[in-house]
Amino acid sequence: MARRIRIETPGFHHIYNRGVERRFVYEEDEDKEKFLKLLCEVSAHYDFIVHSYVLMDNHYHLLIENKKENLSSGMRQINSLYAQYFNKKYDRVGHLWQDRYKSWCILDENYLFTLFKYFEANPLKANLAQAPGEYPWTMLHAIKMGILPPCVHESFLLRWYDTAMLLESVDMALSDEEEERLEAIKRNSNRLKRSKASLRPAMDLEGFFKDIKTKSGRNEKIIRAYRYGFSQSEIARVLELSVSSVSRVVKNAKFKP
Repeated sequence: MARRIRIETPGFHHIYNRGVERRFVYEEDEDKEKFLKLLCEVSAHYDFIVHSYVLMDNHYHLLIENKKENLSSGMRQINSLYAQYFNKKYDRVGHLWQDRYKSWCILDENYLFTLFKYFEANPLKANLAQAPGEYPWTMLHAIKMGILPPCVHESFLLRWYDTAMLLESVDMALSDEEEERLEAIKRNSNRLKRSKASLRPAMDLEGFFKDIKTKSGRNEKIIRAYRYGFSQSEIARVLELSVSSVSRVVKNAKFKP
């Protein structure tokens, strides 16, 4: 089966992933703290802004804004680093995540606040909290407690709203209209994915590697191409290298969990 097309266009994206077989991906608070730390480290490296989030025991939701066509590379980094940490800590092997991740491109900024409300409703629906902002692993709780992760400091929630307004707005359940908005996001994003199915990234990969004079210069461009969204096998084919050689270059540039 063909892989689902990813939309790399700079802008706002609803990111979702859950554990394989819906198993827990966070066993304790320390794991959620680690995920947020990795999220912020990778976001700084890839120039992401995290606008909102919720970490549930077996899945997460993120609202991320990317400024370059590098969303897949950054999310691959986040999921991979956390899986390495989790498997090592709990002495397990195999896949942690059910999929690479799912994403929906937010084409209308009016939907952003609705998405924030949807995130905050997750722990209430799961009976993990009695009131908005009570569950520790949401954006609203971080705002209330003044313990904001560094990657959310530019969130529209902090720029456009005060805490009292956020609490009052989130305390109301999603309306039918807001539910319809969320469905519209998915429909519109899926249509956009299908329309881009035959397109390649704007960068010409072969032209990108012209005029390389040194091994270090080549390696730097390998890393840039990978972060742009090209696969290791595509890079290896253009450079007539083995995939393992390209993989070593990429790994040397990655964060360590």
